[in-house]
Amino acid sequence: MYNHDYVLILDFGSQYTQLITRRIRESNVYSITHPHFYPLEKIELKSLKGIILSGGPMSVYDNDVPSIDKRIFELGVPILGVCYGMQLITKMLNGKVEPADNREYGKAELLILTDSMLLKNVRNMSTVWMSHGDLISSSPNNFKVIAKTPETPVAAIENTDSNIYGLQFHPEVHHTEEGKKIIDNFLFDICNCENNWTPKNFIVNEVEKIKSLVGNNKAICALSGGVDSSVAAFLVDKAIGQNLICVHVDSGLMREDESNNVVKMFEKSFNLNLIHVNASEMFLKNLKGAVDPEEKRKIIGNTFIKVFEKEANKNKDIRYLVQGTLYPDVIESVSVKGNSATIKTHHNVGGLPDRMDLKLIEPFRELFKDEVRNIGKELNLPDSFIKRHPFPGPGLAVRILGEITKGRLEILRKADKIFIDSIEEAGIYDEIWQAFAVLLPIQTVGVMGDQRTYENVVALRAVTSTDGMTADWYRFDSDFLELVSNKIIRNVKGINRVVYDISSKPPSTIEWE
Repeated sequence: MYNHDYVLILDFGSQYTQLITRRIRESNVYSITHPHFYPLEKIELKSLKGIILSGGPMSVYDNDVPSIDKRIFELGVPILGVCYGMQLITKMLNGKVEPADNREYGKAELLILTDSMLLKNVRNMSTVWMSHGDLISSSPNNFKVIAKTPETPVAAIENTDSNIYGLQFHPEVHHTEEGKKIIDNFLFDICNCENNWTPKNFIVNEVEKIKSLVGNNKAICALSGGVDSSVAAFLVDKAIGQNLICVHVDSGLMREDESNNVVKMFEKSFNLNLIHVNASEMFLKNLKGAVDPEEKRKIIGNTFIKVFEKEANKNKDIRYLVQGTLYPDVIESVSVKGNSATIKTHHNVGGLPDRMDLKLIEPFRELFKDEVRNIGKELNLPDSFIKRHPFPGPGLAVRILGEITKGRLEILRKADKIFIDSIEEAGIYDEIWQAFAVLLPIQTVGVMGDQRTYENVVALRAVTSTDGMTADWYRFDSDFLELVSNKIIRNVKGINRVVYDISSKPPSTIEWE
């Protein structure tokens, strides 16, 4: 049960759905996304202030078309349909949707036809972002057309008596110039939301929830030393104190001196109940011969659980496992969002075994990385810690393409350290969301000291991002890339070629595996 206002987003498989979630949260209103088939009976009505129906890739007249329970219109809360969502509202309320003569993708100018609460103070002829192949040829009864574009005669509709609204364009993308204003109009003028969803309120609510859940039992926390797991540990510690046992597992897949530095940092600076387990031989043994990235992730997930359960069995009161799972992890791992596709398994989501003895506590399962960092700030963690680049749970196993061996791990560790140290020395670490090296499964011919070499290729990757859902490659100065390349080739035995990855997400992912 939510202790604050929230807006429910029903997802029809749009690539932009998570942007709607983010835009609402940026206005300090909580939003949660569920698939379009989410049961009406499960909707928490007490704090529900509005519903948004997302866009989607299908036509409302396709076979097996995604739809909603028509009783949703009887809940008494405002509803906003975006693109496919607007067309679905139109079809269900006896309007007419037809294929467009010309599919409309990209920028368009919005002509506002009449005063409307949804479009209040929106600049006329502002740019909006279109992405649709159908259009509304006849709006439902008692709906007013409030805007159009040169190619779309019905770009926005409203029925103020029923509190139902529709937009053919996407207000959530930054290409729509007045998009934030439109979303805020819906949130505050139509839904009457309060902008009370803040890191402070999240902490208060989550601490109470965890206290109630755990009771007098104990929890074990998978503490990698990264931002997500560490902030999760501090949050749960605030709820149950010494009943939280943090376990840092050295999987042998960490960066140079990573495990030792993590343990020293927490023992020196923070009063957490911490256990250090070196399980590197176990992980390497289980990964032997594994090449497929999905297989690697599942092996690592299962191995982590075995380690944690072994530690938990030493104390009969431990019932829960705390993880720093984030929203992007869930979205990319499991097809929980209707028609959205699974991209890859994250070891702390889809990589877990089907049956395990511990129950999960994942306080950040519905949060983005920047939101977790804001919570860390509220918990008074230092900026130097909060701003650390993300590091994947499976560690270097997903940055070595092909089989994992001690020798290949050592090569990658050295190259990665040179890359990150150089970024820090250049004073640009905070400009970058994530940077790392990837060891490729190929060797190339080189010349060193007048001798022929046949050694490994390492790829460097650095991206800028806000939440990890989308990312762009970082534009290093060419002199910097030359410097790093020379350092790696001269100092890391086994590498004779360095390349730089200039692909963005999408179409690529940030990690290579």
